[in-house]
Amino acid sequence: MKTARFMLPLSLMLVSLTLLGCPKKPPKSAPVAAPVVSAPVAPTTEIRAETSPGTLSDQVEVDPLADPDIASLNAHVRDRGLLGDVYFDFDRAELRGEARERLARNGEFLRSRPEFLVTIEGHCDERGTNEYNLALGERRATATRDYLVSLGVAASRIRIISYGEERPVCRESNESCWGQNRRSHFIVTGRGGA
Repeated sequence: MKTARFMLPLSLMLVSLTLLGCPKKPPKSAPVAAPVVSAPVAPTTEIRAETSPGTLSDQVEVDPLADPDIASLNAHVRDRGLLGDVYFDFDRAELRGEARERLARNGEFLRSRPEFLVTIEGHCDERGTNEYNLALGERRATATRDYLVSLGVAASRIRIISYGEERPVCRESNESCWGQNRRSHFIVTGRGGA
């Protein structure tokens, strides 16, 4: 009888397990990430470029005329036409009308940047002797300097030198080329006390 007493509950338990079955495990799902909570951020002043958005370095305007590298500075000045050459007639050192106009723009730029020191190079075409062309190049550079001084640019900021025919920009032997070589050429050579 003892065995029958144990058998009945055991049998009921087996029948109920068979009828109800084993509890199923819930399907596996990807773990749910906890929401990210960030610390409050203080408001900042936004820097915007006037042209298009970019990196911060693109948005900060750098003055290329403040470049300490004189070669880069001269490339910028030349590319922007801030100091243009002036041209002369054959065997002449007198400034033509268009040369005076160009020098007025050069003078305006130099007055706006009083820290720049410049050298004016006098150049000639290949015709004439070396000695004659060196003297003519000096007269051209001197006439150019004197006109700038008359426009209010300090003479102490301007150095002159003559290269005569030694540094042509064009090497063909024709009037078009010679006209390009008869010039006063500007180079920023340093910075001085403004």
